[in-house]
Amino acid sequence: MFDQTPPPALSATDEARRQMEICNACRYCEGYCAVFPSAFSQRAFSDGDIIQLASLCHNCRGCYYACQYTEPHEFALNLPRALAEVRVESWDRFAWPGGFARLFQRSGGALAVALVLGIAALFWAVSALAPASGDGFYAYLSHGIMVAIFAPAFLLPLAAIAVGLRRYWGEVGGERIRWAHLTAAMADAATLRNLSGGAAGGCNFEQGDRYSQARRHAHQAVFWGFLLCFASTSSGTVLHYGFDIQAPYGLFSLPKLLGLPGGFLLSVGAVGLIALKFKADPKLGAPAVWGGEVAFVALLGFTGLTGLALYGATGTALVAPLLALHLGTVLAFFLTTPYSKMVHGFYRMAALIRDAQRKSA
Repeated sequence: MFDQTPPPALSATDEARRQMEICNACRYCEGYCAVFPSAFSQRAFSDGDIIQLASLCHNCRGCYYACQYTEPHEFALNLPRALAEVRVESWDRFAWPGGFARLFQRSGGALAVALVLGIAALFWAVSALAPASGDGFYAYLSHGIMVAIFAPAFLLPLAAIAVGLRRYWGEVGGERIRWAHLTAAMADAATLRNLSGGAAGGCNFEQGDRYSQARRHAHQAVFWGFLLCFASTSSGTVLHYGFDIQAPYGLFSLPKLLGLPGGFLLSVGAVGLIALKFKADPKLGAPAVWGGEVAFVALLGFTGLTGLALYGATGTALVAPLLALHLGTVLAFFLTTPYSKMVHGFYRMAALIRDAQRKSA
């Protein structure tokens, strides 16, 4: 008698390898994004190769809608989902300490709890640690207390991310990074070249077989908004410690000129990304992390929105509660960064650097 037992399900990495080998034979999608030139330069794929390709993938989904081997074909290719599953699995494995990434990647509820705890902690700090005097929001929380809270909340997650990146770099066979590799990767990241759809002028994320620049524009808004907000905070730090110019800063000061448009772009971009997530087909990503991804984008947008609200409330009785709300959101964002979708930016940058090394070899 024939054995009727179905074959065991492949692991995420093995399934992605199976699909990539079929793509390597077809090569129809060669000009779509960085994934395919990198894949087509190889004859076989190690586990590290698959992780590198997965981290290069921006999930634009153009390859899926162009493919002749998707279901109902027996090959049943769904490369965007296969690579998304590998990304999720590898980020879980690289994260340090282990376990947190699996929780925050998959659960929007876990991020919500982190947000509530962060806000509660800052409401307690504002009420219990209020200084005797101070200007602006320093009347509610001193500069020293803010540094004591946010210096470790910023530096410790960066250390955790560094551990994960070192593990990633070793697994994908990364080499010594040269300036040319870094600048090439930064140019790709800044322009989101891999969401351009090649010559088509867009990607297929939310409109199926129709091209759209909406996701690229929303990503650009979030990306540049975040950088402007970070530059605003950094400029305030330089003014405080380097020039003894202390907050609050006026409307035409560097922190405000950077922070206000940054907060606006961050908020608007996050709303755009969430709207696109609800339009897109979840089966072309990793469905298990859909809730966690939406919650992360909402947290990012809420960070920008509460910052704008805090500035708008200057000089009113709303400053104290809005300060606690904004700083609690920032605290939750910082502490969950190594374990939420935010970490994709670090791994994707590393993947782009590794791809630049491949091109220059």
